Amino acid sequence: MKKIVSRILIGLLVIVVIAVASGAFYFKSYLPNTIAPKSFPQTNGEIQVTGLNGKVDVYRDNMGIPHIYANNSYDLFFAQGYIHAQDRFWQMDFWRHIGSGSLSEMFGEGQLETDIFLRTLGWKKTAEAEWAALDAESKAILQAYVDGVNAYIKDKDATELSLEYAILGLPILAPDYQIAEWTPVNSLTWGKAMAWDLRGNMDEEIQRAVLLKTLTPEQLKQLFPEYPQDHPVIVNKIGDGSANTNPTFTHTFDYAQLPLDQVAYNASLLDPVLGEWNDGIGSNSWVVSGKLTDTGMPYLSNDPHLGIQMPSIWYQIGLHCVEKNDNCPFEVAGFSFAGVPGVVIGHNDKIAWGFTNVGPDVMDLYIEKVNPENPNQYEVNGEWVDFESYEETIYPAGGEAVTVTVRSTRHGPVISETFGALKNEGDPEDKEFVPFNERAGIELPEQYVIALKWTALTPSTPFEAIWGFDKAENWEEFREAASNFHVPAQNLIYADVEGNIGYQMPGDIPIRKNGDGTLPVPGWTDDYEWIGFIPFEEQPYTFNPEEGYIVTANNQVPPNDYPYFISADWDYGFRADRILTMIENAPAQIDIAYLQQMHGDSYDANAEVFVPIMQAQDWKFAKDNEAVAFDTLADWDYQDRIESTSAAVFNAFWRAFLKNTFNDDISEKRYYADGGSRWNEIMRKMAQTPNDPFWDDKTTTDVVETMPDIIKKSFSEGVAELEGIFGKNVATWNWGDMHASTFRNGTLGESGISLIEDLFNRGPFPTSGGESLVNATGWSVRDGYETNWLPSMRMIVDLSNLNNSQTVHTTGQSGHAYHPHYDDMAQLWADVSYYPMWWEQESIVSDSEAHLILMP
Repeated sequence: MKKIVSRILIGLLVIVVIAVASGAFYFKSYLPNTIAPKSFPQTNGEIQVTGLNGKVDVYRDNMGIPHIYANNSYDLFFAQGYIHAQDRFWQMDFWRHIGSGSLSEMFGEGQLETDIFLRTLGWKKTAEAEWAALDAESKAILQAYVDGVNAYIKDKDATELSLEYAILGLPILAPDYQIAEWTPVNSLTWGKAMAWDLRGNMDEEIQRAVLLKTLTPEQLKQLFPEYPQDHPVIVNKIGDGSANTNPTFTHTFDYAQLPLDQVAYNASLLDPVLGEWNDGIGSNSWVVSGKLTDTGMPYLSNDPHLGIQMPSIWYQIGLHCVEKNDNCPFEVAGFSFAGVPGVVIGHNDKIAWGFTNVGPDVMDLYIEKVNPENPNQYEVNGEWVDFESYEETIYPAGGEAVTVTVRSTRHGPVISETFGALKNEGDPEDKEFVPFNERAGIELPEQYVIALKWTALTPSTPFEAIWGFDKAENWEEFREAASNFHVPAQNLIYADVEGNIGYQMPGDIPIRKNGDGTLPVPGWTDDYEWIGFIPFEEQPYTFNPEEGYIVTANNQVPPNDYPYFISADWDYGFRADRILTMIENAPAQIDIAYLQQMHGDSYDANAEVFVPIMQAQDWKFAKDNEAVAFDTLADWDYQDRIESTSAAVFNAFWRAFLKNTFNDDISEKRYYADGGSRWNEIMRKMAQTPNDPFWDDKTTTDVVETMPDIIKKSFSEGVAELEGIFGKNVATWNWGDMHASTFRNGTLGESGISLIEDLFNRGPFPTSGGESLVNATGWSVRDGYETNWLPSMRMIVDLSNLNNSQTVHTTGQSGHAYHPHYDDMAQLWADVSYYPMWWEQESIVSDSEAHLILMP
């Protein structure tokens, strides 16, 4: 969130300088010891709450996880809203300002650009339409939740809700900020934020077009290889196996000069608040049937990969109807989003389920012709039609109201012109300036804009499906609920107490008249329109497969002969392949201990390919330390463990290796090689061609380098970097410290002012794993080794005994800095350790540290 707070650094520094003598006391003593505890919620005793129909019991176990028992659905979700607000209201409040495009109301004019782009996308308007269209049962769930949130925040001072409001209330920030009541739309907008976070291929679509400025189509194809045939797909056989009939892209439009900088910039405005898109962000899940397990019943494992943050994106909870019946059909436990009712991932008394992202291509960029004589019109099939438009007013803290006009075409919002139409680059007065259409030498409109068509901008909410999962009792009811899961499409794995396992891919996946969505397309004709969606009954699924397991890790879903196009941008299957290998080579019947070992597996497939190649080279080391470092690779098992010197050496080499191989060929820094499964596959293929032109360093005009040259140069540079990090004693080099996880508050925790950051941030925690490993802790070749995304929780459900299930998520249950449950899970998570996922009330009560009774 550095962009949010960097705008206020000067003002804050003034405050700190003025109060140098007392500043340390204020931030290090007064705020933590006097102000912070004001926000710690009451968790014991009895509270009378207006709006409840009957008694609600809330037991908090030893990890601070609440288990709610109510006599009716209204009270159950009312209590969930109340408890979410107790522990996470700042997080909820921040998230709703993202969803509504009103961040500047909290953080001032520095967030106007972001707000304008969010208003352009129209998430709040879409959510308002969703609320109007919900059925009565869904509305009742949401309204009960909203009532509970508002019952808690009513009449409370801001600092009673969270410590962050004490900082926000400083004169230089937003001293007049007023906390508004929660609304159903505030909950529904979070579905849009998650859809953006898991958005699919828009970034790759832009990247392909930009790279065509300097690369040939053949080179581009090499940098976006096809899914490897030696890696697994999720569903091996579907239907009659007819060939893929998706039309291919045939337009002769030249993208080499298409200026997409403004589109990329606008999209990047959301990176500080929702995280930068990375092709490694995804998830792992697998389910094994009883014929492979020690209990004779299934185990289901899941670890969703999301950006690192503080507090955790997840809020663990149990929701129990005292007597399960038609009027109160919920008995469910697992992981929720603070701000949304229900359990997103988890299990009920009959079934368990988990998610990984499908990553389908559900976003297309359309180039729209603008009328040169009337900028309020664009072309559709030879006729000029008016843009749809409306005004949005934004009220930034400390500033004047700003009114902006949002324009849309038949395809969706215009995302290239938030601050002016995306057309000619450069200054016309510059003698060397050549208009874009002349530079391109192609048939581009004289004036144009770029519009985004995206399934998430059509009213639908994933939460109706989730509430269906929460009460489903079998595979048929689970699939019925899944049919309502429109966006973001998820790989849904399933297991039940009858011993069944299954998989379903849901979602609105477009069928295109022409094209495959990998590049922007002309919007002024119907040639590239969406003509429908893949019917749910024809989407990939499997039930009790013969092999006895199902693995999903964002890899390709269907077999190659599936008749519909889903995506050209799958994860390349390194994690899926490793998970499958561990299942098929399990030393005995699979048990919970083995599943935990799988979660923590840090096997580096890059090392498996390149360490033998490195060892086969003829080495003449320039420095003694290079020889010492190289020797650490000799007996390495390719596991990127915390204490591993070998992993430190290899990853430092790998970072330099990618830079030295590709950065001289790619003109724009934002598209430099950054690691992840796609780059792993590119390098795996190039390892077979030591004279590939990409190995040549274009900056050395007097020599043509080959793979051995780049390997040696990169190893030397990697060792030098490690000496700079750790010193010259190779024995002190270790991967865990290089790759440590620091959990930062998503707003004030990235201010650049240590006194404020220290209030909210926790870490660093030495961390194992890495990019495209099963223990998927991401890092950036461009930015450094620090963990930037991670398994946001790990869950193992035992279908033979739900009370024996295990889990952990990052940081802790509480969102209140200095609360005992603010960061008590962080070290467990870093150690790949677990705690019980209690289910039976007797165990919950026995392990409880608090019992709160809510009474009407």
